[in-house]
Amino acid sequence: MTIMMRAARLHAVNEPMRVEEVAKPMASGTDVVVEVKACGMVPNLANVLNNWETWYPHQPLPAKPAIFGLDPAGIVHQVGEQVVAIKPGDRVYVNPLRSCGACHACVSGHQAKCEYFTFNGYFGFNRNSLEIYKRYPEGGFAQFMRAPQNAIVKIPDNMTYPQAARMGYLGTAYSALKKFGIPAGKSLIINGATGTLGVGATLFALAMGVSTIYAVARGKPLLERLKQLAPNRIQTFSNQDGKVADWVRSQTGGLGADFMLDCLGAVADVNAMKDAMMGVKRGGRIVNIGGTGSDMLFNTKWWMDNSMQLLGSAWLTTAEGMEVAEMVGSGAIDLSVLEARTYPLERINEAINGVASGDGGFTNYVLEP
Repeated sequence: MTIMMRAARLHAVNEPMRVEEVAKPMASGTDVVVEVKACGMVPNLANVLNNWETWYPHQPLPAKPAIFGLDPAGIVHQVGEQVVAIKPGDRVYVNPLRSCGACHACVSGHQAKCEYFTFNGYFGFNRNSLEIYKRYPEGGFAQFMRAPQNAIVKIPDNMTYPQAARMGYLGTAYSALKKFGIPAGKSLIINGATGTLGVGATLFALAMGVSTIYAVARGKPLLERLKQLAPNRIQTFSNQDGKVADWVRSQTGGLGADFMLDCLGAVADVNAMKDAMMGVKRGGRIVNIGGTGSDMLFNTKWWMDNSMQLLGSAWLTTAEGMEVAEMVGSGAIDLSVLEARTYPLERINEAINGVASGDGGFTNYVLEP
């Protein structure tokens, strides 16, 4: 007998999602089924669902009707017969990163480099993602979802489900910061510091020993709120007041910061990213996680002469998710500064359109199926 569940499904781009009864997934092999307690709302989701053909037509969406939901957390409901280390009742976060699991990139722990790299419950990166969606069609906007065991992160008791539903964005920032090497005692520009990625990046940069954070954003009230996290270590600047690079260099004796993390969103002006880049010192490293989607022109000889490095960092591995969970469990990261704004499944469309109406990256938008 088929057991049914409720899920919000998108039938067509530019249309509201519909809450419907669909078949509940079953666990087998190395897969598990999770009862979703909370699923994070991507700040960019409304743009994806309404303007996808204009934005990223080369990156496929799942076949419709589709169950979206990128950042799910919940309770393990059922495990396949080959699952060993996970059991029903475990409190977990489900990493939406999917890959083939068998190529060199996957088995060496670099799933984001796999040719099948896909965001389950969101979008893919090439046509191979359509094969992944056939195997894992459920995102987190449903009562239950199926996932491979290698996507499961057990969460500590002091992490709520709404907090865990922010794990993707927290982990993306953490993964990027690791790419700076050992950031302790170094200075860091966080561009777009008051957004969803930026607030998380600030929390982890502080915990990882960054000595000075140059936090850059537009709005001064949110910048001031961010500064209160560590008033002696966070310096703030509104890019509405002038050039970011000039300000950073004025704070560093003309040298610039050691590193820069760009957290600007997809609709941001790419020139704002370029301006902040010019505030990084010789031999510095710049990591981009924000997704600004425009071409950038810069002087390539300047790039060479100053031995600069520019890296892209997409999402987090499940192992990094485990590290984040350990940091929260130990108290090294305090997520109490995040405020959850929750919605039931029936208000899915209101939730999608309401994202970004709160206090920047301090507000956590969550669907509770």
